Formats: sequence, structure tokens, C-alpha cells
Amino acid sequence: MKKLLTFKIPGYWWVIVASLLFIAANTFCIANEFYWLNLLPPALLIIVLALIALDKLVLFCVFLTPLSVNLASQDFRLGLSLPVEPILAGILFLFILRLLYEGAIDRRLLRHPVTIAILLNTCWIFITCITSELPEISFKFLIARLWFIVPFYFIGVMMFRDIKNVRRFIWLYIIPLTFVIGFTIFIHAKFSFNEDAAHWAMSPFYNDHTAYGAALSMFYPLLFAFAFSKRYSNNIRIISVILLIVFSIALLLSYTRAAWVSLIAAFLLLLVFLLRIRFRWLLIIAVISGFFLYVSWTTFMMQLEQNTQDTSTDLEQHLQSISNISTDASNLERINRWNSAFRMFRERPVFGWGPGTYSFLYAPFQLSGEKTIISTNAGDLGNAHSEYIGPLCESGVLGSATFFIIVCTIVWTGWRLYYKLPKGSTRGLLLAVLLGIFTYMVHGLMNNFLDTDKASVPFWGFAAILVAADIFYDGKKEETPDIPPEASGESA
Repeated sequence: MKKLLTFKIPGYWWVIVASLLFIAANTFCIANEFYWLNLLPPALLIIVLALIALDKLVLFCVFLTPLSVNLASQDFRLGLSLPVEPILAGILFLFILRLLYEGAIDRRLLRHPVTIAILLNTCWIFITCITSELPEISFKFLIARLWFIVPFYFIGVMMFRDIKNVRRFIWLYIIPLTFVIGFTIFIHAKFSFNEDAAHWAMSPFYNDHTAYGAALSMFYPLLFAFAFSKRYSNNIRIISVILLIVFSIALLLSYTRAAWVSLIAAFLLLLVFLLRIRFRWLLIIAVISGFFLYVSWTTFMMQLEQNTQDTSTDLEQHLQSISNISTDASNLERINRWNSAFRMFRERPVFGWGPGTYSFLYAPFQLSGEKTIISTNAGDLGNAHSEYIGPLCESGVLGSATFFIIVCTIVWTGWRLYYKLPKGSTRGLLLAVLLGIFTYMVHGLMNNFLDTDKASVPFWGFAAILVAADIFYDGKKEETPDIPPEASGESA
């Protein structure tokens, strides 16, 4: 009878007590219109994931990226993408603590050319932060760059030793991006798919149609690979074909000319691989083309100035407007931004004005004759509109050169991998990854989004995939011990 009247409190009693206390406290806070305590459970979940399953937390951030919303404050000159960037900041902090405690990173990763290029670029950015005209802006830029590079490149390389994580990374971005596409088309349809509405229909998830188009372009080759590779299951191929159609419609409705050009460039690169044209011949063609462009630059510009086709809802006319530098406001404003950046560079060619400072400082460098109807002195409508020209004025010649080296080493790594690995799903997937990141490299000639999570997550993630393959996949057979057998067969 005594045993029946007694019971043992389970070992997890403190969880029950803590939950009840939290419910009571949160109920009191909500009753008094204080809602921030609701963030405590997800915050604790993120902390637990960071401590016991960091790779899962990184993949969770990938899923959140297309759905994140930018919150900008002009008073503090700060913009954050919520909820992704605060989580990435925590991952960066945890990585630094682990690095100080364990003090070891795989030497193969540190010796890789892409890593060396990234470290050189980051070190130079740090130096130019010290010499910056606006140091607080520049150091914020550096910290933001680190919380993209560390989770998605350094942690990513180790995570992508398993090919399943490569596919998870890709699909965890594609799935929420598909939701954004549906939302965008729904909003766009309300305005009869008007070209002006295409510029903002994807808000608040993407700032404008160019960033949205860049993301679509990066994952388009991957959907193509999943859809037409016989090494994946029929279910995966059918889903990929459907999504490929959806992404095609989204790209057309985005009216993003840079995205269209980048996909054409990626297709040409694909032909280069299929025709097995050697890298040295491409280099020779590039040098010869550059020489003739330099010699005939004046004639070339005169030809472009004869084009007066503005942006239009007619796709053919919209394509023709790409080369209109006489009346198209978007193109003229881009040239205005570039010319302003070059003037800034000429004034400070070595250290530049400081990373991330262009939008705050370029206004005095505009010429009245180059301003357009969309020009502004407030620095609230974007930056230098080029991943290559922007660093030139912000971090000097070495800032632009080291970023260009990053681009070259990534392409060279992907190039070598194509010839290193045997035919199979792994090589096909990695080629699609290379084509995906190449679309952004081309897109970067006309826009720059690597200061945002929307572009940085896939860019550094794709770079990590290629580097991981270069380090860990030996190329002796279709799949290595690090790659599960199903990667070559029936699943994606």
C-alpha cells in the first residue's frame, strides 16, 4: 500500500517546471503587450543546434535565406536580413571560439588556391577598413563578409565531404525560393504583369528584381542537371522538370536582363566543356577579343549610342534595350555609378575609400551631365552596380584584383574537376554548380549583391562545394567512400 501511495518524480521534472514557468511569464508579458519573450524558445533551439549539430544549423540558414526580410536603419547605417544574419553572426562567434580552443583547420583546405585567394582578399579588406573614410561602416562590412564566408565556405567545405549535404544545400534553397516565386507571380498578376511592377513584386523577400533574377539564374543549371540526368529517380526528374518550367517563367517575368545574359554565358561555357575546348585556347581568345575591343572602343560606343530602345514589356524589345546607352535610364544610371566609382578610384587608387562606403560617398563624384531621372545623392538606391568596380573604389586596386583572383581560382577549380572526375552523377552535379556560380560571376559585371545573404549564401556555398570535391573526391571512381552509393543511383 505504501508503494502505491508514493511515486518517483522523473529526471526531466525540471523541464516541466521550466516550461510552466515560461508559459506563466510569457502569458503575463503578452497581457502587458510585451511580445519579445516569444523569441526565447527558437533562440534556445538555435543555440542547442549550434552546440550539437552545427551543420544542421547551417543548412537551416540556407532554408531561411530566400524567406528572410531585410530590416534597414538609416540612423545606425545598418541593414540586417532577419532572421538569417543574427544566426550567422552567432555561428561566426562559435567558430572563432572553437578555433581558439581546438586551434586546427584541415591543412588541405588552408592550402587550397581558393582559400588562399579568399584569405588574401579578406586581409586586404581588413587593412582598408583601418584606412577607411568611414571606419564604422567598413568594419560592419567586414564582419558581415565573415559571417557569410565562415559558415558557407569554411564550415561548408567540411560539411560537403558528404555528397548528400550538397544536394540538401541545393534543395533547401530551391524549395523556399519556389515559394517566393509563387508569391511574386501572384503579386505581379494583380498588376497585369506590368514591367514596372516586376521591379518590386518580390518584396519583402528580395529587394528588387535584379537580386531575385540573380538567385533564379544560379539555381537554374542545377534544376537542369536534376531534370535531365538519368542517374536520378523518376520522381526527382519530374519534380525538377516542373520546377524548371516555373523558374523559366519567373526569369522571363523578372525582366532582369543581366540574369538572361548570365544564363547565355553559362550555356556558352557548357558548350566549351561539351566540345572539350582547352583552357589555354579560351585564354587566347579572351586576350585577342580584349585587344580588338580596346582598339575599336570608340567605334563600339558609337554603335551602342545609336540604340534608342528602352525597357519594354515586349521581350524582344527588352532584350534590345540591353545595349541602349543613349536613352535607357537604367543603363545610363549604371554608367553614372561606374564613372563615379572610377573617379573615386583615381583619387584613392591604393587603399580606396573603405569597404562598404561607396553608397555614402559617391554623390560628389557624379557629374551633372551624367545624372539621370533616377539618380540620387542620398545613397539609398544601391551601390556601384559591379562586383569588380565596387571594390576598386572601396579597397583600391588590390581589393578588385584579389576578388578577381577568387573568381579565377573558383573557375579553375571547377575546370580541373570536370576533367579529374569520371563520368557520373557527381561530375554532372559539380558542372552544374560551376555553371550556377558562373552565372553570378557574369551577373556581377552589372550588379553586386555579395553584401546580402540572398547572393552570398549560394555563392560561397557553391565555392565550398567545388573545393570540397577537389580536396576529398579522389576521382579514381564515380563515388568515393565519402559519397554514399545512392548518389550515383536513384535519389537526389
